[in-house]
Amino acid sequence: MNRRRLILLVEDNPDDVVLTRRAFERSSVSNELFVARTGEESLDFLFATGAHAGRDPGLMPDVVLLDLKLPKIQGLEVLRRLRADSRTRRLPVVILTSSTEESDLISTYDLGANSFVRKPVDFEEFLAAADQLGLYWLRLNEVPRFGTSEGAG
Repeated sequence: MNRRRLILLVEDNPDDVVLTRRAFERSSVSNELFVARTGEESLDFLFATGAHAGRDPGLMPDVVLLDLKLPKIQGLEVLRRLRADSRTRRLPVVILTSSTEESDLISTYDLGANSFVRKPVDFEEFLAAADQLGLYWLRLNEVPRFGTSEGAG
């Protein structure tokens, strides 16, 4: 079955959005990239509420790239809400942040993040990181289909 492949990038810094888009365009990642600029927008997108109320809630991204420092709702709270809801608790979430705080690293894993990646400053390093993220999370990693019963395993 051919389905639409989607990456949700939750990032408020316009420069990092451009950098991420360019890195994915230059790498082998060809998935559609949807950008949510606030934590609130990411939740509205994922749960098909607010400005995204008309969106098909069954279409979930293959991976969420989540920054921690966001306006309105911080990344840790977004992660907490994703893990608390049966529709999104298994959704792969990669923290993509410039934070060097050990407490952020620990908190994200405690809340159920699948990975913690520090944003490289150098574009070539960022390109390599995007390529590796794409290879692993979008080609090699397998996730359960969303919307299946809780008891399926």
